[in-house]
Amino acid sequence: MPDQLLFGMEVALNGLMAGVLYALVALGFVLIYKASGIFNYAQGVMALFAALTLVGIMEGQVPFAHLINAIFGTKIHHLGTPIPEMLDPDVTIAYFNTEGAGWISWLLGGIGNFFIWPINNFDIVLALIFTVFVMIALAWAVQRFIFRHLVNQEPIILFMATIGLAYLLEGVGELMWGAEVKTLNVGLPRGIAEGVESVTEGWFGYGFFLSRLDIVAAVIAAVLVTALTLFSQYSKQGRALRAVADDHQAALSVGISLNFIWILVWSIAGFVALVAGVVWGASSGVQFSLSLIALKALPVLMLGGFTSIPGAIVGGLIIGVGEKLFDFLMNPIIGGATENWFAYVLALIFLIFRPQGLFGEKIIERV
Repeated sequence: MPDQLLFGMEVALNGLMAGVLYALVALGFVLIYKASGIFNYAQGVMALFAALTLVGIMEGQVPFAHLINAIFGTKIHHLGTPIPEMLDPDVTIAYFNTEGAGWISWLLGGIGNFFIWPINNFDIVLALIFTVFVMIALAWAVQRFIFRHLVNQEPIILFMATIGLAYLLEGVGELMWGAEVKTLNVGLPRGIAEGVESVTEGWFGYGFFLSRLDIVAAVIAAVLVTALTLFSQYSKQGRALRAVADDHQAALSVGISLNFIWILVWSIAGFVALVAGVVWGASSGVQFSLSLIALKALPVLMLGGFTSIPGAIVGGLIIGVGEKLFDFLMNPIIGGATENWFAYVLALIFLIFRPQGLFGEKIIERV
């Protein structure tokens, strides 16, 4: 089998793994849009905010440390093991000598050491759990203080509200945890998947170079996408979500709480944002450009349809494989960097010929 064809297969596999991640991000948009008719521009910033919160908790960073120091004239930064350069007798720090690297570990240790195993081994899990609760609290606050007051408003007003929410979260995230690039290490494997390389070399005489981080991230995303699909189709809350998406008034008439459903979908979207933030943050670091991952989901939504969960999955796979193969085939002819625009050109073509997307519903309004 020619090497070019085998290399194309490798490129397509990498595209599939990227496509699963695109589908995961797109699902956050779809769930909120189906339940409330809101296109959530802030989904990417939610991923950034979740990743910043996770890193801050893991590092034992004090939230709003810069603001506290400015108001009270202190130099507080961390509640865990102090940073070496902070060991200055003239500097006031909050230091609690515990074995854990994060303030979650300090908190649990201070309660009375209920855990018989070393807390260090569970810092990541505890930080993830705490971050999930933060995102649920954020979902409640968004519904309670913003969108509850915008019921029955025009879609453009709701969209503008999500733009304001995006910049608000970005500013609060920077104020809470700082603006510097952070390293996120949650124990995901790195490097080339040597086992895959050896197996494919035995099959094809050509070793596929696939990143272990990409493989694990794709598996995590695939499991989550499957779980969300099953939740939407077969659970009681999922059926209620679909009922709300079809008709708000009818859902209210059978006793479904719109507030509960909206908080639920924003919480799920927050959890999806956390997973996306962890995957991309572990790969490229937690920085404010992380919020741009939402832009990769826009072509996915245009292809699959804004109201379709299967559409988000199929659209993500099409975009992921398409942009990789297009770059592979066209790079010798027109040069590289086609991944930056291929998805948007493909989405534009779909908008011209099928505006509702592959699986979207065609809406006909009669006057």
